[in-house]
Amino acid sequence: MAAVEIVSFGYLHDAPPSAHLTIDLRHHFRDPHVSPELRYMTAADEPVRAVVLGTPGIAALVDATATVVAAFASGPSAGTVTIADGCAGGRHRAPTFALALAERLRMDGHEVTVTHRDLHRPVVHR
Repeated sequence: MAAVEIVSFGYLHDAPPSAHLTIDLRHHFRDPHVSPELRYMTAADEPVRAVVLGTPGIAALVDATATVVAAFASGPSAGTVTIADGCAGGRHRAPTFALALAERLRMDGHEVTVTHRDLHRPVVHR
């Protein structure tokens, strides 16, 4: 199985990192930022993960992304497959998705590293 690097990030902080596949979670999935009780939490907090993972379509996107990783991994070039996933601020949706994808890929036998580029940054007021 391939080595996989997953990088979560926030579009409002900087340009997306370089990756084989970049997934934009901003427009189709529930944003915990809109709930005042969740705004200052992060993907490290269970209530945030529950909201994001409870959004219709997220589980299917994790599965589809795992299929994409398998396609890249089966190619002729041996090397790390990099997946970047972004949301607005990089504190809620993107890191939660990254962790769910990492869990799925590890179950498939991949060696996975996860980096949350913007999780530590302050809440973006918008």
